[in-house]
Order: sequence, then structure tokens, then C-alpha cells
Amino acid sequence: MSGEFSKVIFSKEGGVASIVLNNPSRYNALELELRRELRRALEEAARDDEIRVVLVRGAGGNFSAGADIRAFLEWDPAKCVSIANEVGTSMVLANIIRSMQKPVIAVVEGYCLGGGFELAMSCDMIVAAEDAVFGQPEINLGLIPGGGGTQRLARLVGEKKAKQLVMTGDRISARELEKMGVVNIVVPRDKLEEAVKELVEKLLSKPRMALAAAKEAVNLALETGLLAGLRAELMLFASLFATEDQKEGARAFLEKRKPVWKGR
Repeated sequence: MSGEFSKVIFSKEGGVASIVLNNPSRYNALELELRRELRRALEEAARDDEIRVVLVRGAGGNFSAGADIRAFLEWDPAKCVSIANEVGTSMVLANIIRSMQKPVIAVVEGYCLGGGFELAMSCDMIVAAEDAVFGQPEINLGLIPGGGGTQRLARLVGEKKAKQLVMTGDRISARELEKMGVVNIVVPRDKLEEAVKELVEKLLSKPRMALAAAKEAVNLALETGLLAGLRAELMLFASLFATEDQKEGARAFLEKRKPVWKGR
């Protein structure tokens, strides 16, 4: 499968898809062709019913240092909007991740800056090495984040801290972001694969339809008012009573055994 791509490495095994940003000589800068391949890989992972969990990570010890700065010298407003509509993080890549009915985990080590940080924030969870470095340094280029950074960061850390990070361009550690609730798990770099494996195995042990409903319900919490969100939650909750897995889960609990999920 990875042969279909050159700028990303796409593989799957045991229900897990791995999408690796593969531009290590440039710290996995999000060049246009890499973005196009990333979009295709995410869309394929979303369509494939055998895939239950998706990992997004970077090659060469870094997640991504952000956008392709060289290309910025040639951009004008129209070019910027055109690329955003094709493969932008905020309106395209993040929407594929958000609507995918399976968990998407960013596995972060090294640099995770600018567009790389925006991509990681778009994922459902972030597992990071403790030496990972995050930030939105666009202000130093005479810009602001354009891939959802101002919007997602403010929702995750609050207005004041988001303004500080966006307006100063300061970098922030994985441990600090863990305290703020942006990063889920932080471990020493040599324990990163172990931590990812443990989280993936936990997710694979859950019923896939309930996982999809859980993701959709939490997404709606950030997109609707409380009353509309509560109504949507109830509808998703009720819909799961039509699944075989719900009955199996109840029986297994009462019989004091592990459930055997069917995915339906």
C-alpha cells in the first residue's frame, strides 16, 4: 500500500492504519504534494472497514515543523485560499479526521510547530514524547495560524493562553500541554511506542459502533448549544440499543466475562 505514495508512508496491520509524514530532511514540512497524499491516505483510512484506529506521525524523529515556508514567497491571497480549499488543515484535512468514524491519534516527537501543531490538534488524541516541542510561530513570518490554530487552540487552552502563544510565537513543551488538556499522554521518547501500543489496544478492545458514536457526540459538544447537544447525545445513545454489540456487552457484564464484539 505504501507504494502508492511517495511523500507519506501508508500501511495497515491488525486493524490499525499508520500514516507517516515522510519528508524528514525538511522536518516533515507540509509541502503541497505531501498534503495531497495525506488527504488521500486519510480518505482511504476512513473508507476501509478493516481499519479501526488511525495513527498519524512523522518520519525521522519529528512530527512536522509546519508549512512549506519556501512556497510562501510565491503565494498571494487567491493562491492561499485555493490551496486551503484543496488540502488546507482547517477546512479539509481536519474535516476528514473529524468525520471519520474511528479514533485518529497523533503520535508526536520532536518538532510539532505551525501547521504540524494544527494537524496534531485536529486529531482525536495526542500521544507525545516528553521532549516534543509545540508552538504556533507564524507571527514571526508576519502571519497568523491559518490551519485552525487560533480556533482550536483557544477552545483547548482558553482565550488568554491562546493569545499568548499565537501573539508571541513561543514554543511550549509536551508536559505543559498535558497539564492544559491538549496532549493526552506524555512519556519519555524510549517509551513512546509502548504507550501508543497500549492506547491502541485499549481502543481496539471497544465496540466500534459505540466508539464512533462517542466520537460524534463529543464533536457535537463543541459545535452546538447545550440543549441541541443533549438531544443529539440521546439519539446516538438510543441508536446503540439496535446493535448486537450492545446486547453482547450487557450479557457479558451480567455473566462476568469479556464481551465478544461483532462490529454490528
